[in-house]
Amino acid sequence: MINKNICIVTTVHSPFDVRIFHKEAISLKKAGYNLTIIAPHDINETVNDINIIALKKHKDRIQRMFKTSKQAFILAVNQKADVYHFHDPELIPVGLKLKKLGKKVIYDVHEDVPRQILSKPYLKRFIKPIISKIFEIYENYAAKKFDAIIAATPYIRDRFKQINKNTVDINNYPKIDELYEPVNWDIRKNEICYIGGITKIRGIEEVIKALEYTNTVLHLAGNFESKELEEYIKSLKGWSKVRYYGFIGRDKVKEILKNVKIGLVTLYPTINYLDSLPVKMFEYMSAGIPVIASNFPLWKEIIERNNCGICVDPLNPKEIANGINYLLENDHIAKTMGENGRKLVMTKYNWENEEKKLLDIYFKILK
Repeated sequence: MINKNICIVTTVHSPFDVRIFHKEAISLKKAGYNLTIIAPHDINETVNDINIIALKKHKDRIQRMFKTSKQAFILAVNQKADVYHFHDPELIPVGLKLKKLGKKVIYDVHEDVPRQILSKPYLKRFIKPIISKIFEIYENYAAKKFDAIIAATPYIRDRFKQINKNTVDINNYPKIDELYEPVNWDIRKNEICYIGGITKIRGIEEVIKALEYTNTVLHLAGNFESKELEEYIKSLKGWSKVRYYGFIGRDKVKEILKNVKIGLVTLYPTINYLDSLPVKMFEYMSAGIPVIASNFPLWKEIIERNNCGICVDPLNPKEIANGINYLLENDHIAKTMGENGRKLVMTKYNWENEEKKLLDIYFKILK
């Protein structure tokens, strides 16, 4: 029995976030660590023998960055944990305070934030590069002080490896069997899906417009980034071919994936997405369905080289529609692509491989 106490902290994500809870926390618990998660939630509770400590929820970003972060720090210190593992850039000051108290701290970097800032629509164009540069200098300064950096992609890993030698990429790949159900391909419907956050730069407008040129149904699950976007998207002609579920749990995700024949992930070519590895892409593959994805060089290398889907221009609704129609009209090709994607997840792109790296980094800093 390891008998070490781990405190995971987030002010942005749900305590049951897939990466935070279902992957990292569950893996650490299984390895013998005692787990506490401090996160925005309604109540304190214990789930799967993991303690959840609730933070007050604030929708306003400024309040969250200051009030919630202060509350998170106080609660974290009270845990007297052996390792603190935080997930949000706004918690960097909390991580630095914990280091001053002599604690071991891990920074889990989900996004390349300096590049992400450059694509924020609510920031003025002239101010974006200034904020991006200032934040990168600050983040690099802090990263040197932390005991380990966990990066969500190899691209982010390479950036931080130059700053902190104790950096490892732990990719957000799916568990091999979580979303997979062996069903006969012939009973799947000639329908498609998109599951994830629904935003403009994730390509929702072009996907709905693409439906005008297809004879299929889109199963759409996730939250819209704003009421204004939701109203606009629902006003489009293609919306009549959408079955919308809102936010759904993992069981419902699995149900959708076992019934459709294509998964979509047509994100815009923003600087922050070009080198990303969206989990939904690999979840589609894990479920045994082909992927229609943006034609980014990295994604083409994974998808087209391994013949598990088609890459298209995400800004071109007709090209997206052509990809959908091609796969729905060539069932044997779609089935083969789905089988290829499934094999790839089983051998390479799975959480079981990433879990080993997570446990190794913990062993290293606690040794």
